Amino acid sequence: MNEQSNQPFTEQWRDNNEITLLINGEEFFPAVFECIAQAREEVLIETFILYEDEVGRDLQRALIDAAQRGVRVELLVDGYGTAELSSQFLTDMAKAGVHLQAFDPQPKVMGMRTNLFRRLHRKIVVIDGEIGFVGGINYSADHLAESSDPMSKQDYAVKVRGPIVPDLHRATLALLDQTSKVVRTPQPWRSSRSAPPDADSASASLLLSIRDNDQHTNDIEAHYLEAIKGAQQRIIIANAYFFPGYRLLRELRNAARRGVEVTLILQGMPDMPLVRLCSRLLYNYLLRDGVVIREYCQRPLHGKVAVVDERWSTVGSSNLDPLSLSLNLEGNLIIRDKRFNQRLYEHLHELAHSTCKSISLQRVLRGYWWRAPIIFLTFHFLRHFPALVGFIPAHSPKLKPLIEVEPQQCDSRGLDRKETV
Repeated sequence: MNEQSNQPFTEQWRDNNEITLLINGEEFFPAVFECIAQAREEVLIETFILYEDEVGRDLQRALIDAAQRGVRVELLVDGYGTAELSSQFLTDMAKAGVHLQAFDPQPKVMGMRTNLFRRLHRKIVVIDGEIGFVGGINYSADHLAESSDPMSKQDYAVKVRGPIVPDLHRATLALLDQTSKVVRTPQPWRSSRSAPPDADSASASLLLSIRDNDQHTNDIEAHYLEAIKGAQQRIIIANAYFFPGYRLLRELRNAARRGVEVTLILQGMPDMPLVRLCSRLLYNYLLRDGVVIREYCQRPLHGKVAVVDERWSTVGSSNLDPLSLSLNLEGNLIIRDKRFNQRLYEHLHELAHSTCKSISLQRVLRGYWWRAPIIFLTFHFLRHFPALVGFIPAHSPKLKPLIEVEPQQCDSRGLDRKETV
């Protein structure tokens, strides 16, 4: 690993960045694939899920094309989220020179995946050290909202250019260079490409906040708490898996009590029903102090975004639940920019009022008397869930090449690799 990528990650605000909001796979995938097609030197990708479907195959073709023209291509997937890819799918990329790695892959036990916790949940792309993408969108067709699949997801990402990109580059290399055979150090940002005409802002202040199991265990949650505590006008949080700790819940209630308009957009058509059940355990606690809860019912909500007042917003991979806040590797951009905030606010406001159903306190209180003990016990169990997981013998997550090929099979970049499927 190179010396620079060994340095501890430190959060810093970066001014004068271009940022563009991307809604669902229809906007995200074409933007990423176009940038890969224009890459000159390097493509770095981290993702939780890569499926071998139409989107996965499009990504495969884009990466193969880039590698064959001499671009360094590094693809890191999670060993749990991306568990089923065919040997042919992997071999085709490896032979072209794509370096494929899995984060903490573990063997199945009786056909069941056992590596449930401490997952790589970040979704980051860095192209040539100049363009970056951050969000919650995986490489799978179920992120195409306009598809015929009723379980397609509503989700978000951002495209960025500017001084924030070296931070994304550095954070990604800190994982990738553990087993990479070709090492590069982050380069200063270069403004060699023209600014996109559709950017939501050309002067945003951005901060990359990551969550890991080392020195940054609660950074993303801390940014949420700071923003909510300082809110004066409005808060909108759209989050797929909402079951935060008591401190964040308390600050949401306190904000509503002091007159802030607090709106939560949560799952009404969940991809995992248990998650919706857990979130609903909190409804009474929040509604009775004026927090507005709306359930998105058009499709499963997978977003992890928020706006506070007129300048603060965040887009990233972190849910507000015990896994994301206490166990997984996550990455969010914290954004200070009035134009971008207004763009995201208008979208979320329209979403809340056109495709969501409002949840009333009267509805929640029906049968509450017999559910109250269950709610109490479940809340405190899930609240302490990360600590309970901590009793499971921990290991150091490692990266493992998914597949390698012999040098004679792939000689375009002189990489010394052996075939292992």
